[in-house]
Amino acid sequence: MHADRARARHRVFRSVRSWFELHGYVEVQTPCLVPSPAMEEHLFPLAVGDAFLRTSPEFALKGLMARGLGRIYEIGPCFRDREHGPWHRREFTMCEWYRAGAQLCDLMDEVEALVAAATAAVGRQAPPWRRTTVREAFTAATGIDPMRATAEELSDADDSWDDAFLRRWVTDVEPTLTAGVFVADWPASQAALARIRPSADGVAVASRFEAYIDGIELANAFDELVDPAEQRRRFEASNAARIAMGEPPHPVDEALVAAVGQMPRTCGIAMGMDRLVALACGYNEI
Repeated sequence: MHADRARARHRVFRSVRSWFELHGYVEVQTPCLVPSPAMEEHLFPLAVGDAFLRTSPEFALKGLMARGLGRIYEIGPCFRDREHGPWHRREFTMCEWYRAGAQLCDLMDEVEALVAAATAAVGRQAPPWRRTTVREAFTAATGIDPMRATAEELSDADDSWDDAFLRRWVTDVEPTLTAGVFVADWPASQAALARIRPSADGVAVASRFEAYIDGIELANAFDELVDPAEQRRRFEASNAARIAMGEPPHPVDEALVAAVGQMPRTCGIAMGMDRLVALACGYNEI
């Protein structure tokens, strides 16, 4: 790493930690070596003996929320295989935080504040932000209502609905997400560990958002699932999908399932710190 980049990274990290301290968050440290690396079928972990390097600290942090900590965050290394490119590394740094009693709009406000602090720390100005939904952004970019479209209407390839949607999202929608954009109300099939709720017109959506800056995903937030039976069902469904892909299933994390049933109503979010530094400084890669 070049010396100037190392200094910029230090200033951004210091500004983020100062913001969390000012707003009553407790910094914690959880293990990097874990018994279960993820739930989502498209996350590929790095195995170490009979354990895994974590793909995020999510499972452990939810355990702390279940024990009564109301505002926590962690900044630390995470590991994901098969992720390479200007904005991806197998090892990267994540900032993940949880706030009991919050709503997703509260986390949007916090992301705006953290990006403002980070850009100010390196002598730059934060972008303006707007808020939209997946449906609005997708329809504006493609002319197709994704919540009503079939896989065939989304893509000419022989894709599942989710693969067809994501293909169009990356190629057609993300380039339109200029400056800062919060995109909420994702398809229910992409809820991961978020709650599912009906939208205004009755379509089921995942209660989550992603934050983008100039087409680059910076953060991913959930109105967290607090139903342990549903959590177990999603683990099983994800593992069935992995097996169908020819991949080994992820071990079910029983501690997570228990924690989900004990957590208060919570919103949580993960932000890529390497991306935050790059975007704050105007770099074109991490």
